[in-house]
Amino acid sequence: MLASHIPEEHPAGPPAEAVAAVALAKALAVLGMLPAAGGPAVVLGADTEVVLDGRLLGKPEDAAAAARMLRELRGREHQVVTGVAMVWKGEPAPWPDREIAAVTSRVRMADYADEEIAAYVATGEPLDKAGGYAVQGLGSRLVAAVDGCLTNVIGLPLTTTRALLERRGLL
Repeated sequence: MLASHIPEEHPAGPPAEAVAAVALAKALAVLGMLPAAGGPAVVLGADTEVVLDGRLLGKPEDAAAAARMLRELRGREHQVVTGVAMVWKGEPAPWPDREIAAVTSRVRMADYADEEIAAYVATGEPLDKAGGYAVQGLGSRLVAAVDGCLTNVIGLPLTTTRALLERRGLL
């Protein structure tokens, strides 16, 4: 796995388009890192964002920002949107070629206490997570329900990713 080191700056527009654009930028950046003579290559890029009241929350820059996000999400429903981009060079198609998708799931947060927020933030887990929580980790205690694709909320919608790969005969 290679990191793209692309800044996660989302263009204006609908959340699905914004995360898809960042996922594509990440995939293209990694594809550009691969040696030209290395033969065919397929690269997947993904970007996940939490959307509350139409705005992207992003990743908290520090513990205080994580606590603010979690207080804002408490007891409410929001969307988690993941963009997935698949790019390739060589076979199965000439460069550049790509497929892009976006998946949205709804998440309802529990009505957790301020003390629970403080304890969770103290673990450090929220600091690199969109919306300040990880449903696959300790943050699962803060989530009341997920409507839609759970792996999307984790960060890579596996059913959609599999469909992208299958369309190109890669699975």
